[in-house]
Amino acid sequence: MARLTTFSRLLITLAIVAGLFFGIRYFFPQLGGGSTDVGTATNTEQTSTQPSSADNNTGTSSTWGKSSTFTPTPFSYSPPVPSGGKLMGVVELGTTGFNSFIIRVDRQKNWKLEKAEFGVSLVKENLATDEDIKSGLRRFIADMVSYGVGPKDIHFVISSGATKAAVTQQISAALKGMGYFVNEVTPQQEARYALRAALPTAYQNKAFVVDIGSGNTKISWLPSGALESYGAKYYQDNTPAATVYSDVKNKATRVPSQLRGTCFIIGGVPYELAKQSRSGKERYTLLKAPGSYTADGAKQESGLNIYQAISDATGCKQFVFDWDANFTIGFLLNL
Repeated sequence: MARLTTFSRLLITLAIVAGLFFGIRYFFPQLGGGSTDVGTATNTEQTSTQPSSADNNTGTSSTWGKSSTFTPTPFSYSPPVPSGGKLMGVVELGTTGFNSFIIRVDRQKNWKLEKAEFGVSLVKENLATDEDIKSGLRRFIADMVSYGVGPKDIHFVISSGATKAAVTQQISAALKGMGYFVNEVTPQQEARYALRAALPTAYQNKAFVVDIGSGNTKISWLPSGALESYGAKYYQDNTPAATVYSDVKNKATRVPSQLRGTCFIIGGVPYELAKQSRSGKERYTLLKAPGSYTADGAKQESGLNIYQAISDATGCKQFVFDWDANFTIGFLLNL
């Protein structure tokens, strides 16, 4: 009976040791020398509307559902000012209205924004009449001429998002009747023009550009990168946020690794984020990590989802909003 008791105790001891061993291997697999591919895990519980990276924003994770954050890299840069030069103007016919910009540009293509005006029209809703369009355009033209821009240096551009609106042909016809030509741009051209305006010469070999618009998002870099994805109003089409995140992230991974140190970012949602931390009238505002913002409305929520996807894909920690640049200025510089 004593021998049986001792043997039983031995069996019990062995069972406890075995249980501890397999328990540790199960709950702490990294201690057993194995590897875990977090990028292939499926996260079925989404606790946030924003995507996340499981490896501190290095862009290797494919998970979606939580926001990750990072500490932005400090930024300091002053663009060169034009020497002399002339005034040029452009009117953008966008998805949300007419916007006009006047710049001074010299022969070296150094430029400075002299005046910007943001107007509201009924273009998006297809409710604008011929007279609404003509009166708005006449006002923009008159303002530019009185500012000193020559009539031949005033140009009109229809954004790639606005070309999808049926009223676009109505606008083009009105302008042609006034003796002006309308330049319609593709998303790829828009991306290249945004790159031309927003990417400083000093950063051409170490940065890329992102333009998060309402209708689409453009990602561009030198010498020839120009990609398009969903815009910040994708929610209006009931497109799942995870679908948008995946598409934007997959395209942003194509940005060359040596250009991921800095991202110059423009567009409506980045503008709203930059307003929260702008210091005075600075030209450049360093954005916080996407996970550090609280969305105000569906558009911001969607824009932050796009911003998060780009952050996760590239690992960039220096997103710089340019208060003056936009793709229409790039169009002027490209003339």
